[in-house]
Amino acid sequence: MASLPAPPARTPGQRAAIAAAKEAARALRTRFMDVYADAVYDRLTADRTLDLRIAELLDAAAAELPGLVPDSARLAAERSRPQAAKEGDEIDQGIFLRAVLRSPTAGPHLLDAMLRPTPRALRLLPGFTRTGLVEMDAVRLERRADGVARITLCRGDCLNAEDSAQVDDMETAVDLALLDPAVRVGLLRGGEMSHPRYRGRRVFSAGINLKSLSSGDIPLVGFLLRRELGYLHKIVRGVLTDHPGQWHSPRVEKPWVAAVDGFAIGGGTQVLLVCDHVLAASDAYLSLPAAKEGIIPGVANFRFTRYVGPRPARQVILEGRRIRASEPDARLLVDEVVEPEEMDAAVERSLRRLDGEAVLANRRMLNLAEEPSDAFRAYMAEFALQQALRIYGQDVIAKVGRFGATPPGGPARVVPGGG
Repeated sequence: MASLPAPPARTPGQRAAIAAAKEAARALRTRFMDVYADAVYDRLTADRTLDLRIAELLDAAAAELPGLVPDSARLAAERSRPQAAKEGDEIDQGIFLRAVLRSPTAGPHLLDAMLRPTPRALRLLPGFTRTGLVEMDAVRLERRADGVARITLCRGDCLNAEDSAQVDDMETAVDLALLDPAVRVGLLRGGEMSHPRYRGRRVFSAGINLKSLSSGDIPLVGFLLRRELGYLHKIVRGVLTDHPGQWHSPRVEKPWVAAVDGFAIGGGTQVLLVCDHVLAASDAYLSLPAAKEGIIPGVANFRFTRYVGPRPARQVILEGRRIRASEPDARLLVDEVVEPEEMDAAVERSLRRLDGEAVLANRRMLNLAEEPSDAFRAYMAEFALQQALRIYGQDVIAKVGRFGATPPGGPARVVPGGG
């Protein structure tokens, strides 16, 4: 590959030769990991005494077992290129992680490692518990006297379209809300937009930022997997701590409310599937357009059918159907539909209803029944590889390449998507 031009400039013969070489190498890696996943994982984690997050685990694998996954130099080179010019080295990460997550020994340990609070959250925790406020670039977190942690998505310039920075801010905010003993309930809501089309209006989320995907800034590990195994999974399961007083449960869990103003596209709708109570303004809509863009809508394929049933799930995920809050099917996804001017009052009522010890215990049991850990792990194992393959599919590269183009006479536009 070093002797060839970048992928877009290669001849058909060169592309075929490289594809055949990659296919053979990936078949070998898959067979190796199918046999040795547990041995590799134990070696990298000192027999599961180290809690390595996914990125740390892959770094260790690249150092200990050269050639199994791309090393930091290769990944750095990849990150500097747009999606269409990348070699697809993240697919090898997907092969590795699928095998690890499939393992009934290594997989649960890795999931637990991802449920631990991030170092950034631990650094910010003393200040947040003292002041009740943390303001980040993409997220504002405020704890008021009522015990509610209000997480406001505040990327007003891009309609809260998600990128790696927003995922980092969201996981930090969720960690802080869960770790602060003064917080009893969490609220997720979009802030007011500065985007010209929606200026001054609240918007929940426009999903993945397709311009970022086109430019190569949506990594498999740092975004697509961290999002699902980080803050979304923590909303479901809680944050894992070693506090001796937590003998009855190693995780700190809290109930969550989501309020949808405007729309919840793609990743925005995925967030709703992990919350305990969802409100939507009567003029809002929900959608999961990832298949239209060529990718997989996170864990929605695992969770969505549970809410709406198999036929509507296929209509929404495979065919791109939008569900408007005013439709009867919206009540399968949304607990309350209220007029926009009544949203604030309705949100406050829902927060009060979820503030109780019995609520906390029962949501834990509901989540155990509805989303068993082994079933979630099996889904994420396959997702790790299939999403890696999808983001390097030629159909995806062609579609998102149009979104990343700079219009004549103006800057490149920010394009929300599905995710």
